[in-house]
Amino acid sequence: MDLKRYTHADARDVRSLLLDIHDEAYAGDPDPFHSRERFSHFVDLWSSREDWQCVSGWEEGGPVGYAYGSMFKPGGWWKGHRRPCGLRGSVFALSELMVVPRWRGTGRARQIHDALLGPVAADMVTLTVDTGHPRVQALYERWDYSKAGEAKPSGDSPLYAVMVRKL
Repeated sequence: MDLKRYTHADARDVRSLLLDIHDEAYAGDPDPFHSRERFSHFVDLWSSREDWQCVSGWEEGGPVGYAYGSMFKPGGWWKGHRRPCGLRGSVFALSELMVVPRWRGTGRARQIHDALLGPVAADMVTLTVDTGHPRVQALYERWDYSKAGEAKPSGDSPLYAVMVRKL
């Protein structure tokens, strides 16, 4: 798989790619929370951060998926959840890891994940995963993440497991 890295400076150029992969990943999902319009807000919010990083994977002439995130400001944490007292140090927030359905279960998600985090200078990485997807949560646990709690950042969002992994 070929990997491409993007930064905040590339956000405008890669925006359509991120939204198109999202559309493919959530095709047929009627939940308005997973709509392209709603997701575009999150893409714009995260990619507007100056330290935003993104990695996309490509194979057989098309996109496999992507991961992106940025550093939390000192003391920063996920909306709807208090930062656990025992977690000290810098934190990279992995906001999205998305793989198109055809490439799921092939190990590509882990490759993209690891490529994104490889150069990150942080003490830990955190992510959220929909608690309605226990198999995805179990996957992250196999990748050495542990659940630190649950969060519901907005009234229309799913309940998320907040997960953390030391780097």
